[in-house]
Amino acid sequence: MVAGPEKEIDQRVQMSFKEKTWDQTVTKDSWMVFKVMSEFVDGYEKLAKIGPCVSIFGSARLKKEDPYYEMAVDISQRITEMGFGIITGGGPGVMEAGNKGAHMAGGKSIGLNIALPFEQHFNPFIDKHYNIDFNYFFVRKVMFMKYSQGFIVMPGGFGTLDELSEALTLIQTQKIARFPIVLVGSKFWSGLLDWFKNTLLENGLISEKDLSLYRVVDTAEEAAAHIQAFYEKYTIDVNF
Repeated sequence: MVAGPEKEIDQRVQMSFKEKTWDQTVTKDSWMVFKVMSEFVDGYEKLAKIGPCVSIFGSARLKKEDPYYEMAVDISQRITEMGFGIITGGGPGVMEAGNKGAHMAGGKSIGLNIALPFEQHFNPFIDKHYNIDFNYFFVRKVMFMKYSQGFIVMPGGFGTLDELSEALTLIQTQKIARFPIVLVGSKFWSGLLDWFKNTLLENGLISEKDLSLYRVVDTAEEAAAHIQAFYEKYTIDVNF
């Protein structure tokens, strides 16, 4: 039984629900479907003919003097010279480095930019007709998954982990075709990978073969070589 302050809170909560104009809320949510749909249509139309691409993920906060920034430029150049386009999140840091490498190598440089209250602004190395803006993270992630034939994952924060987890989950569950996932920086990723083995695997939450879904490297040469070796063995195709 609710009594005292809890009763007053409960009454206020119930009153707030009664005062809600639910018809307006439902209408607003229904119209939002069209905003989401428009982002999907715009993304599909602009990306459908770009050809094979590799996405480069990583922190927006890494500065140009950071070794990982320069490594991302190098990796991007090497992959572009192999014939792939480069897709990034369109912002600064590692994303800028990825687009810069593609631009320097004369390849396709795509930026899937997201509207954020901080950090995010598009970088100057994106091809003008491939600078695409999104309001919804989930729509943006679909574009990464559908149009990338490989992921290069540099050091990053929550956003980078989100993109990595999405790819691993979809490949593990066979919802998309398998493509190479390369984690750059064994020291940076060691804690997470130890947790995969010592916690997830030991408790039966993943299988041994799931640990083969990614490759860990420490140089630009190794990263590019893994992408090349993968597609010498497998056919390049759309993911879903």
